[in-house]
Amino acid sequence: MFSLFNFRRAGPIGIDLGSRSLKMVQFSADRSSLVACGRWEFPASSTPNKHAEQVVETIQRGLTERKFAGRDAVLCLGDKELVLQNIRVPKSEGAELDRHVAQEAAGRVPFGVAEAEIRYLEAADVRQGEAVMREVIVFACHRPALQNSLELITKSHLNPLAVDVEPAALVRTYAAQFRRQDDVHERALLIHMGHQRTGVVITQGDEMLFVKYLDIGGSHLDAAVARHLRMDEKEAAALRRNSGDRRADLQDPEVIRSVHEATRAVVDRLGNELSMCVRYHSVTFRGQPLARAVLGGGEATLPLADALGKALNLKCELSDPFRALTLQRDVGRRGLWDVAAGLALREVK
Repeated sequence: MFSLFNFRRAGPIGIDLGSRSLKMVQFSADRSSLVACGRWEFPASSTPNKHAEQVVETIQRGLTERKFAGRDAVLCLGDKELVLQNIRVPKSEGAELDRHVAQEAAGRVPFGVAEAEIRYLEAADVRQGEAVMREVIVFACHRPALQNSLELITKSHLNPLAVDVEPAALVRTYAAQFRRQDDVHERALLIHMGHQRTGVVITQGDEMLFVKYLDIGGSHLDAAVARHLRMDEKEAAALRRNSGDRRADLQDPEVIRSVHEATRAVVDRLGNELSMCVRYHSVTFRGQPLARAVLGGGEATLPLADALGKALNLKCELSDPFRALTLQRDVGRRGLWDVAAGLALREVK
């Protein structure tokens, strides 16, 4: 009886497998406190098989180094495993809607429908000419890729309770941060900037309306700094990271100015891409403007939030999945935990 009670004191472990690191987060069963969290860098890998071994070793290392409770986990499918499409189908319900989505998705996924796991979310009714259509967000995954992810988790001696998608985790984290009654009815632009790509989600409370991935990430900022300062890309990444993470009074103004000049074109391009997403939303889902933008991911910084806010003419703030919690230690940039936290917040039976 006591061991069962102790086991249920915590929710599942949210596992975010990024391109360069592993992040794990676990909350108490009532989501009121943080049980454990950790981030571990992957060593350089030359082959997929070697990388898979390193993922398993890193997860096991994380379980040993942090006081996670139990072994239940929720894992995530990111942009590499997912095919995302916003499609429009005739307005319908039930089996008829399933059939319309399956027919439309069949011509859009790069693998056979028989080899795919396909799920969808209904966004909203939209007018197309004289007809009223249903905007639907389709998530498709090649079944072998899903199986590979599950095998990594089970080899790590974890019990996979659910497989989630990154955009859903981001929406869950957003809804946990903005819980006032007004927030539930407002629409927001969620920007998750990682090392290689940037995820874009438009949501109203916890209802997802739009999803897109942009081929712009931290690696493009590093490459821009390397070109501008004529230095090795790894050195450029370290320079950009270290100068950005220091307290303002410890930053070298000349370095900050050089990094800003080097990355301006990349940030401007990201702002333009995000503006097109906002424009699509305003045309497709008329009647309600966006109230805010929220920037998360490993590249989330105040200067970047300020720059994107100006480009979008929209208030842009940093994501903080631990906003309502008192943490016992510094966890670095709060935004890099938004996917793992969203996975840990998922309700599973």
